[in-house]
Amino acid sequence: MASGENYDVVVVGSGGGGLVGAYVAASRGLRTLVIEKTDRVGGTTAYSGAGLWFPGSAPLLRAGVEEGSEDARTYLRSVVADDTREQLQDAYLDAGRRLIDELEQNSWFQSFVYGPVPDYFAGVPGSSPAGRTIFPPDIAAADLGERAELVRDSIPTERWGAERPAVFTGGRALIGRALTAFLETGNGELQVNTRLESLLLEDDRVVGVTATSGGERTTFRAERGVLLAAGGFERNGELRKKYHAVPLDGTWSNGCPGNTGDALQAGIAVGAATDLLDEAWFVPGLVQPDGLPVFHTGTRGGIWVNGAGERFVNETRPYDQAGHELVRLHSATGVSHIPCHWVFDQRQLDRDSIGGDPSRPPDPAWLESGALKKADTLEELAELIGVPYEALKKTVEEYNGYSATGVDERFHRGETPWDQMYQHIVGFPAGPVMNYPAPASPDFAHPLLPPLDTAPFYAATIVLSDIGTKGGLKTDENARVLRPDGGAIAGLYAAGNTAAAMSGRVYPGAGNPIGSSLAFAYRAVLDLAGDTTV
Repeated sequence: MASGENYDVVVVGSGGGGLVGAYVAASRGLRTLVIEKTDRVGGTTAYSGAGLWFPGSAPLLRAGVEEGSEDARTYLRSVVADDTREQLQDAYLDAGRRLIDELEQNSWFQSFVYGPVPDYFAGVPGSSPAGRTIFPPDIAAADLGERAELVRDSIPTERWGAERPAVFTGGRALIGRALTAFLETGNGELQVNTRLESLLLEDDRVVGVTATSGGERTTFRAERGVLLAAGGFERNGELRKKYHAVPLDGTWSNGCPGNTGDALQAGIAVGAATDLLDEAWFVPGLVQPDGLPVFHTGTRGGIWVNGAGERFVNETRPYDQAGHELVRLHSATGVSHIPCHWVFDQRQLDRDSIGGDPSRPPDPAWLESGALKKADTLEELAELIGVPYEALKKTVEEYNGYSATGVDERFHRGETPWDQMYQHIVGFPAGPVMNYPAPASPDFAHPLLPPLDTAPFYAATIVLSDIGTKGGLKTDENARVLRPDGGAIAGLYAAGNTAAAMSGRVYPGAGNPIGSSLAFAYRAVLDLAGDTTV
């Protein structure tokens, strides 16, 4: 086994938390190494919109959205409802706004911008219909130079060969900016295709890592500490079978393919405690013509029905809540909800298309592959998807009654600020135009409740997907990894989905997962650097 160089800090993983944490360390003069298992940086962050739920941060103040974070604290206390996580909540709120202040001093980060995405729990004390989410500004790939080639592609490019855009948006913009800022400090080094094997433990302190690259094992020592920010274990079928109640093997995950829990298992091997291992950032996944799902949200028409042909959820509710409802009902009712069926009609297809630009007809591959099923009548459709026709007919009739009045009496679709965000969508897949309340449609009583009555009829498949697991190593407010007795493992820190989520079993608002990754990576570096800023 070769002995590598010595560093002040070793960061495992190159997602948002890993790279931003590495930048914060390197900008303080600490010699910092980032090791990345795959050949590209960015992890699951690169697939995302890179929303950051950072109440009280400068971009929100500039937008006049809110003056501070006290309402957000009240909101977190209400929705998480777990007093053992209150210190983590307070640490998160404080770190988020301070981190943005620091990042915006670097020209590569420029100015983050506010995006109005409502908090996911409406009517809860402290909830904001305007939201508390900020986003990184776009950046041209050319501005990043050769480093642009290191950034992980989006899912459409990675899976289907879509053209790589000339402008990086969302997660790719955040990753490109963070990578460049990190390397330009002069104190940063990146090694891709380098997999964590184990942590080095001496006298009860983590002093480095053992990693494999090109078939060779190498030791990298870390004088100040090791930050594990390598994602969750969503792509590890064995671990998912061990910890999750619903049988998943990772195939349906929208997490980065490299996220197999290496950092989690390395932490456990040195005595770390764990929490929430049965949890994930569950989301509905719309099965595509290639047979695999893509994270789906914002259903605007049609209904979801289970194996009994019955509607069971507000199809437009926040994705994490919809995903958890799939888990709950599939486990508790004895009726199949995984998969379920998205049933809609020609009116809906003409209005929104499916899996693409609504101004264009759907790709023929949808029907050719069987990902989209088509029938002239509901009875024929019921047979195609294997549900009882009389139950499906009754379900559609009930829904059409709600469509006529504009009120979904059973599941209340269209009533929350989150739902209303999807009432108008322009330029999909760029996303929704976020105005609320949006005006009613002139064609029917509520724009999110169009009637389901125009043949032919269609069905697509919804499965249980995720954007990562959310259980991991147990940490304190400074991201120090804890033992089962509550003591910290010296020199070891964790952030992002390698750590158990600050928000427990809920998803408070858009940008909470990536926001948590950045905030706790920041706190980890400040702690190991002896910086008392936070």
